[in-house]
Amino acid sequence: MLDAIFERFVKQSPVSVMVRGLMERVLNTEQLNSIFENHAKNQYTREQLFSSIVDLMSLVVCGIYPSVNAAYRAKASSLNVSRTAVYDKLNGIELDVSAALLRETAASMTTVMQFLGDSPPKLLAPYQVRIIDGNCLAATDHRLEALKPYAAKALPGKSLVVLDPDLKMAIDVFPCEDGHAQERSLFESVLQRVKAGELWIAVSAALAEDRNMCTQGFLFGICKASADFLIREHKSLPQQAISELEFQCDVETGSIFEQTVALTYEGNCLKVRRVVLRLKKVTRDGDWEIAILTSLPKTVASAADVAQLYRGRWSVETLFQIVTKNFEGKIQTLGYPKAALFSFCLALVSYNILAVVRRALGSVHGVGKIESSLSEFYLVDEIQGTYRGMTIACEPDNWSHLKALPLSQLADFLLDLAGRVNLKSFLKQPRSPKKKKPPLIVDSRHRHLSTARLLDQARQSP
Repeated sequence: MLDAIFERFVKQSPVSVMVRGLMERVLNTEQLNSIFENHAKNQYTREQLFSSIVDLMSLVVCGIYPSVNAAYRAKASSLNVSRTAVYDKLNGIELDVSAALLRETAASMTTVMQFLGDSPPKLLAPYQVRIIDGNCLAATDHRLEALKPYAAKALPGKSLVVLDPDLKMAIDVFPCEDGHAQERSLFESVLQRVKAGELWIAVSAALAEDRNMCTQGFLFGICKASADFLIREHKSLPQQAISELEFQCDVETGSIFEQTVALTYEGNCLKVRRVVLRLKKVTRDGDWEIAILTSLPKTVASAADVAQLYRGRWSVETLFQIVTKNFEGKIQTLGYPKAALFSFCLALVSYNILAVVRRALGSVHGVGKIESSLSEFYLVDEIQGTYRGMTIACEPDNWSHLKALPLSQLADFLLDLAGRVNLKSFLKQPRSPKKKKPPLIVDSRHRHLSTARLLDQARQSP
């Protein structure tokens, strides 16, 4: 009977089963508790395992339950600890643990993707492209005593997130509790993760802030690791022109020029390319040109390619849009910085799970169709609507075999389910071009209108 119920969910909502199967394998108890034991310095395990907190919060972050309290009520019997103990554990989760949660689960999911087959072409072969983006957590409610006297918004923290555009996954994060901290203060930690053969493209939440990541120490640190960079120029960065600015080509948005400049730092000199895009239309920040510094050789990327790579990196905004719209990564009731940053990291893990599901669907139904037409909104809505009922109806034994499943077999499991998905249910609704609206009719003598009368008039008019 249980197998029959499980099969009904496989038939009616295979994407929900895919997500649950991934969560069982990637967020398995042993791996999560190992992450905690290896990276926690101050917290320790007494009665409450780290895996139980991840299990609880994943239900909130994925929108299965509307709040931490609601999720606790649903899971109280299995947790066997008080609500206060849950919040105490949550509020004290160390930043290294939150970062390791994303990093190590992303590594497992990257391996799964490699077994899934077809993938979109690389952004710039043979480089491993890394896009680094700053993210400031939204203001929280003033529930903490230290916040109540102030009317200003309370920022629980910020982070630098590293994205792999080829996998469309968040692969690393550098969280910071200080909501007013400058992103540059995290660069030293970032440079420890840079590897040879990578291309680092820096992004910030606002276009005008991209250049704030252009520091001598960061640029030279990337090159020291035998990697390359592509970062918007900061006007205060000391540089010496080696060649004149020469016209290269025209593109849709303007004209591209290039020159060679020299940068110096701590007695070292570095010659880099300076690519300038002179725009046809001014940006929202009032700029008529964008200057980009890159260490990429011309044989790998032309000036037009450099400009396209910089412009194309804005597709990474969709990641944070998906996280914001479909996942509760910024829970306003979590005022403590560690708890807020943990929930954000868990939202990135949830996004990565969705990315693996997308890749599996692309392998079966075609990468181009999934990239252009799949709606994350409908996909997440299906999962949220089905998950709670599936958890109640299906016994844990239906999922337990997935916890120790080799990643190659997990990929086969996902591909089988992807073939059962009715893709029409998750395609975007095409929109017609927007039409310019005529000015509204304002009549101060008639503040209300009868809909029925206006419809009758519209039917009678020729």
